[in-house]
Amino acid sequence: MRVVLQRSGKASVKVNDRIIGQIDRGLVLLVGVTHDDTEEDAVYLAEKIGNLRIFEDENEKMNLSLNDAGGSILSVSQFTLYGDCRKGRRPNFMAAAKPDTANRLYEKFNAKLRENGFTVETGEFGAMMEVSLVNDGPVTLIVDSKER
Repeated sequence: MRVVLQRSGKASVKVNDRIIGQIDRGLVLLVGVTHDDTEEDAVYLAEKIGNLRIFEDENEKMNLSLNDAGGSILSVSQFTLYGDCRKGRRPNFMAAAKPDTANRLYEKFNAKLRENGFTVETGEFGAMMEVSLVNDGPVTLIVDSKER
């Protein structure tokens, strides 16, 4: 699994011009799933992301986790994270997991985040979405379960 993580001042996701998820301070997570991902990958990433020290402390040093700093999560499924642009001009998405597998692992990931005490808002799996955010910092990281 691969997650593009952005520290956010506020964020929202719309489907058909209707906001279906929004947060104030926290993290926007764009979540991609590939063929060989497992529930272990989902759990690992939920634990890792929830404990990353990427929020500033009183000395303006990135030393606090989301849990320490307070905040919520906006989690959005994004199969395009496994797009391959090496050949030609049109990416292929053959490395992205099939929708049933991807949705199951995406839901497991979100459930683990909630189990760890975070408020998690989501987009709609498989829908065309509009994601808006104010990137705080800016801070943007890529976390991949295969890079442990």
